[in-house]
Amino acid sequence: MRGVEQIPWLYDAVCAACEALGLGRWRRWLVAGARGRVLDLGCGTGRNLPLLSPGTTAVALDPSWEALRRARRRAPGIPLVVGRAEALPFRAGVFDTVLSGLAFCSVADPRRGLLEVKRVLGRHGRLRMLEHVRSTRPWKARLQDLCQPAWTWVAGGCHPNRDTERTVEAAGFHIDAEGRRAKGEMRRFVARPLD
Repeated sequence: MRGVEQIPWLYDAVCAACEALGLGRWRRWLVAGARGRVLDLGCGTGRNLPLLSPGTTAVALDPSWEALRRARRRAPGIPLVVGRAEALPFRAGVFDTVLSGLAFCSVADPRRGLLEVKRVLGRHGRLRMLEHVRSTRPWKARLQDLCQPAWTWVAGGCHPNRDTERTVEAAGFHIDAEGRRAKGEMRRFVARPLD
């Protein structure tokens, strides 16, 4: 069964509703800080792409060809690449910014994906991330753990119980205090490679 994330029209409808309820502000923050050569990792249907500043040069990557076809309508001039975070088809150090908006919850091997992000970021590059994460409330985290197998199946790979911030730090990134926000299980932050 394909999950919500693999049905572009349904995913867009869910995202539009969430953006109307406040996610839109966080998405605009995510994209507003993008500089230089930008990789929109896990771009899905391309909701970030029209928000990019004119001074940026972007490439968008997603494992779903169907989602990329929808992204093409939103951003006809941006190169679209079918690929996975764990094996980015780019040379080392070519991006100034990597955007990840609600993508790492569905990456099969998040640590490997983050090591790839680190590899393709330039010396002063930044990872800008927006993600839902494991709850800090023990009872809610246990509930996420219980729901995870069914949720992952229904949502087509999404894991609601990942501690993404800890995984980012374990992969060799430092999360900047400035701009870091938490609201419930939503997080946004900028991270830079330590090496």
